Amino acid sequence: MEETTESKLGGMFRALRYRNYRLFFVGQGISLIGTWMQQIALSWLVYRLTDSVFLLGAVTFSSQIPSFILGPFAGVLADKFNRHKVLLVTQTLSMVQASTLAVLVLTDAIQIWQVLALSAFLGIVNGFDISTRQTFVVEMVDKREDLSNAIALNSSLFNMARLVGPTIAGLLIAAVGEGMCILINAVSYIAVLGSLLLMRLKPFERVAQQHKVWQSLKYGFQYAFGFPPIRSLIIIVALLSLFGMPFTVLLPVFARDILHGGANTLGYLMGASGFGALTGALFLAQRKSVVGLGKVLLATMLIFGLALIAFSFSKVLLLSLVLMLFSGFGMIVTMASCNTLLQTLVDDDKRGRVMSLYSTAFMGMAPIGSMLAGSVAEQIGVGYTLAGCGLLCALSIIPFAVYRPKLRRMVQPIYERLGIVPEIARGLHTASNLTAPPEER
Repeated sequence: MEETTESKLGGMFRALRYRNYRLFFVGQGISLIGTWMQQIALSWLVYRLTDSVFLLGAVTFSSQIPSFILGPFAGVLADKFNRHKVLLVTQTLSMVQASTLAVLVLTDAIQIWQVLALSAFLGIVNGFDISTRQTFVVEMVDKREDLSNAIALNSSLFNMARLVGPTIAGLLIAAVGEGMCILINAVSYIAVLGSLLLMRLKPFERVAQQHKVWQSLKYGFQYAFGFPPIRSLIIIVALLSLFGMPFTVLLPVFARDILHGGANTLGYLMGASGFGALTGALFLAQRKSVVGLGKVLLATMLIFGLALIAFSFSKVLLLSLVLMLFSGFGMIVTMASCNTLLQTLVDDDKRGRVMSLYSTAFMGMAPIGSMLAGSVAEQIGVGYTLAGCGLLCALSIIPFAVYRPKLRRMVQPIYERLGIVPEIARGLHTASNLTAPPEER
């Protein structure tokens, strides 16, 4: 029994066997806590300065809309250039942005236009960083069968930071103000830059460019949207981002005006969502196969939508925290399941472009949803706005549920060819030189 538990735990963390991935994991862990601290501090700062739900949405819009525009081009870049060097540049620029913002806030010189401009700058940087980081995981993990575990651990790390960062930020804002949180984020980039510089990677081999950027981009779109299973997964991510992600923009209003709390209340709400998301990521990390993930994401999208509806009517902090936990779980399992299924289905030479479309769907639709939610909330209130968002999330999964059997039949030959389907995996491994693709996220 003990042996089984140990092997399960070993399997859950197996990607940490690789030195480069361990370095990345530690560096990212420190940096992500700082990132979440800055996000909470910035939300609270904007709402404190302006009392405007619309401007909360506008800041999110300015930080994420560049990903919508640049994401597909970033995918081409990730497929053609040295991902390690691209990440060194993007992380350095992110540190510059955080340092500038920290100085402005700490000297009380900050104005809302500066927040919008610096958020837009970070959005441009993230447009290239996110797609590159998604595909860089392949270079840090030698065995293809461990790639899925690395993706799941990335998600766990992101949500551990989402649990810790906002909680610390809420306490720090109450004690010393928003500027210190942003300064800590600027310093935290030293960890991720150090981890990237310490890596031992294989020499980069530039792939001969057979197509120009526009041709590569066009082919990536045709490949992704011409195959219904990939198209469906990207659409699910886009809908979740459009209707579901605005809840993070509205949280400062719930914390202050509905639950009658302060910055620490906002930190607790974000922390509860992060704890639920971390639980979801660990749930996925212990899975052994992608088989059944389609059914899982149907359930978790529904859980997410219903949790948002219930949260929108809650005026009790304890109940709100529990509902945030469920919303975090539903959101991350849905997103991670889509990511895993995409990573499983795509060809290696198109991975960067497809994952950039995933990032574009997630990061690009969120700002549109945030602006819409901010505008609607000004008219009808945050409670009804969030309830509507939850309802739309729950309804948007219905078409996928209807077509899932047909999509599954389309995916089956790929699973059989790559040896994922358990019944035929042994024979395929004997007959083929293919290695197993990522199994879960």
